Amino acid sequence: MPLGARAGLPVHWITQGRGDRPALLLHCALAHAGSLKPLMGQLGGRLSMTAFDLPGHGQSGDWAGQGDMLDATARIAESFCGDPVDVIGHSFGGVAALCLAVRRPDLLRSLTLIEPVFFAAAKAAGDPAFEAYLAEIAPYGAAMAAGDRPAAARAFNAVWGDVSWDVLPEVQRAYAAARIHLIEESVPGLLEDSQTILRPGGLERIAAPVTLISGDRSPAIIPAVLTALEARLPETRRATVPGAGHMVPITHPADTARAIRAGL
Repeated sequence: MPLGARAGLPVHWITQGRGDRPALLLHCALAHAGSLKPLMGQLGGRLSMTAFDLPGHGQSGDWAGQGDMLDATARIAESFCGDPVDVIGHSFGGVAALCLAVRRPDLLRSLTLIEPVFFAAAKAAGDPAFEAYLAEIAPYGAAMAAGDRPAAARAFNAVWGDVSWDVLPEVQRAYAAARIHLIEESVPGLLEDSQTILRPGGLERIAAPVTLISGDRSPAIIPAVLTALEARLPETRRATVPGAGHMVPITHPADTARAIRAGL
């Protein structure tokens, strides 16, 4: 699959589907574009999709702190958009999709945010779930401060993974541990709103319909984020997938695709 320069960075991407609507998919942190192939398979009759590996992920180039990671990801996403497209983002990819939507609302035909980890939205709304989340994720921060990458990856997975760390394949655990520092690179964008997504009038500029998808077993911070976004986005619909957690597009691709199609 292609590897080329996008927004000044080496980026790898894949394509799938033969539908009449172009779409762009953004995966979660510590994964890669291939993790969305089952979901893409469910949508291939409706959409012609591109999914790229985030900076430092998959086969894209390494990330060595070349600026703000959320900004870089949003700029890469913008480089794939010509005519208005359906943009679908999961977790960190969902926040990057939202960043793109605020910057260039003209590029979107629709926007789907699956479990977006935009903690700053819950913080700005004064939702108590924000402080609770900081306590929940503290073991990850302590492990990172101690320089224990495997322990940090395990602690991060305890909050955001739907499968116990001990039963994950060793190759998957090694992949996550090798990239766990990228979670720290996302902090300015996710917790501090470095890209000013929440600026007055920003979210309100998004005229495209927005679908907000979560699992009913997700961390409590996710519904808090979705409620905060829903209060400001002009046109939204929410869908909850029963029995799913944060990794809903990977564990429940058919249910996720059904919710996406309903919002197209």
